[in-house]
Amino acid sequence: MFNTMLVDDNFLIMQLVESKLHDQFPSMEIIEAADGAEALQKIESHPPNLIFMDIHLPGEDGLELTRKIKADHPDIIIIIFTSHDSPEYREAAIRYKADYFFHKGSIIANNGIFTLVKSILLEKGFSMDGSDN
Repeated sequence: MFNTMLVDDNFLIMQLVESKLHDQFPSMEIIEAADGAEALQKIESHPPNLIFMDIHLPGEDGLELTRKIKADHPDIIIIIFTSHDSPEYREAAIRYKADYFFHKGSIIANNGIFTLVKSILLEKGFSMDGSDN
């Protein structure tokens, strides 16, 4: 089963994204973490295939957390998703080794994120609903 982690301290955003992901990918397992420490703990016990990472988190920010995760788990795909869609954040996401960058509003407004997740599923050898092939 394809495992996805949502790392965000905004409960409502996490619930919205989780709901939309489950609608599109019903077999996908989704794990939540509200901060970096919780995310790192869960990654060690149950490594995800994909992480949606907010930039602004309590304690350590999502960019630094992304760098740490990629250093230890280079195969985990990380999508930075933030309310702050600026060139500076996009460039920082690239420097910190994020694979993709999405504005949170785009998750609600269009299906681009789902097209991306579908391509990741296919690339990793999973079926379109998130289950093993």
